[in-house]
Amino acid sequence: MYVYDRQDRMFVQARVEQFRDQANRRLAGEITEDEFKPLRLQNGLYLQLHAYMLRVAIPYGTLNAKQMRALAEIARRFDRSYGHFTTRQNIQFNWIKLEEAADALQVLADADMHAIQTSGNCIRNVTADAWAGVAPDEIEDPRIWGEILRQWSTAHPEFSFLPRKFKIAVTGSPADRAAVRVHDVGLRMHRNAEGQVGFEVMVGGGLGRTPMIGKTLKDWLPKEDLLTYLEAVMRTYNRYGRRDNLYKARIKILVHEIGVEKMRADVEKEFAAVKGGPLSLEPGTIDAIAAHFAPAAYAPKLAFVPEHEALKRSNPDYARWVATNVVPHRQPGYAIVNLSLKPVGGAPGDATAEQMDAVADVAEQYSLGELRVTHTQNLVLPHVAVEDLRTIWAKVTAVGFATPNLGLLTDIIACPGLDFCALANARSIPIAQRITQRFADLDRVHEIGPLSLKISGCINACGHHHVGGIGLLGVEKNGVEFYQITLGGDPGPEAAIGQLLGPAVSGPEAVDAVERVIEAYLTHRRPGEEFVATYRRLGPAPFKDHVYAARA
Repeated sequence: MYVYDRQDRMFVQARVEQFRDQANRRLAGEITEDEFKPLRLQNGLYLQLHAYMLRVAIPYGTLNAKQMRALAEIARRFDRSYGHFTTRQNIQFNWIKLEEAADALQVLADADMHAIQTSGNCIRNVTADAWAGVAPDEIEDPRIWGEILRQWSTAHPEFSFLPRKFKIAVTGSPADRAAVRVHDVGLRMHRNAEGQVGFEVMVGGGLGRTPMIGKTLKDWLPKEDLLTYLEAVMRTYNRYGRRDNLYKARIKILVHEIGVEKMRADVEKEFAAVKGGPLSLEPGTIDAIAAHFAPAAYAPKLAFVPEHEALKRSNPDYARWVATNVVPHRQPGYAIVNLSLKPVGGAPGDATAEQMDAVADVAEQYSLGELRVTHTQNLVLPHVAVEDLRTIWAKVTAVGFATPNLGLLTDIIACPGLDFCALANARSIPIAQRITQRFADLDRVHEIGPLSLKISGCINACGHHHVGGIGLLGVEKNGVEFYQITLGGDPGPEAAIGQLLGPAVSGPEAVDAVERVIEAYLTHRRPGEEFVATYRRLGPAPFKDHVYAARA
């Protein structure tokens, strides 16, 4: 993984000291909240319903054991002993005191981390496939390009005050485990006819008030032109993006209003003017970054471990965990272990300080000291020897991270909702908790099969409900919480925005409505057919009948 150099550390430390002075002036009443707001947001500090919230960047979802322990320290010293991992591969701390915020930033800086550009109208944390560098189907490690984009975009003088926030995701796999099609810019690495690796550049995706799937701006872009081309995209957006209307300021609205052909023509004109300039990536520059992500020096390990196979045969719980949460690795004798932060009755994405410390210990002993954060609010141990799986299962079971539900109904994505967020209209976490309690029977969950359920507490869609097989959107009517249901969403290669099923259901009805959707699916699915495929084949009618007929 990337290691900070002297310049990185000087930059981050200077920002900590700058923010400490700004916070002290605010506490002393020397500046107003309106004056302080843009300063704190540039350092990831929000003012939420009950307290300040600090959002910490985890670039492309990669961190080491020392950094995870730093996050645990912040949770323990400055919060209520837990943090919340988000769909942007960040972590949020919801109970920060302003007088202690700079001390929390110092803990981050000491661990080569920061909260810069996790808010504001700038390029936010660049996300990537959480299995990057170890997935067998990968064309090239996308974290190399995530790091190049991080260095280019951090404190970029031209793009620090864009019309609206801007999000980039990159994947090196045809499976698209980074949801690149629902980002302002999505980058998919693939080979051209000559076998050269480059990027498909997609622009104008995004969720929120007006959900859209990104459109391909360029089918194949040479790697050396990545920054130059994205500079052209950003300049075009910065010039023409709406600044007079908050709801029409995202690049997706610009692309929609002028059309992808006009957008492409304007970007290509700008690209032609800057191509070959200082942002062209020389092979030596790429190689220097790539060296940080060189394949690990794996010790030779056996792919077939008799004790592991024996435990699978004798212990159904272990066998189910291996089948669900452990996936193949590109290195023989190793596996990728996914840790579920979705226990029955838990808040999706939450982890206590004790859990973070325990996972850091496991990573240090059994995963070459490295962890990943997924955009689905889980964690990953990317370098695990098959012979160590039994030990790891026991350790993560002890801390509550071994629920075998990866990619299943109870692997719910949920935003903090009205429990914390000042923008929310309804609660997300209690609905998620009730659903996992209703579907606590793992046999039943596995019988239902692969199915994504995503919950957002407001139209900003931080819970990605638009691209859930089942999506729930919290809305407020006369002071009462209701939930709209969408079906058929998909963030992957066949990306689709879910379709509204019908009238919103009340909070007390929401879990029953989800169960009726599941009943309709089980009634009508064909053998081996997953939920979204069944919905696309049949449309909404049978699901609507089950949900609203029973309700009536």
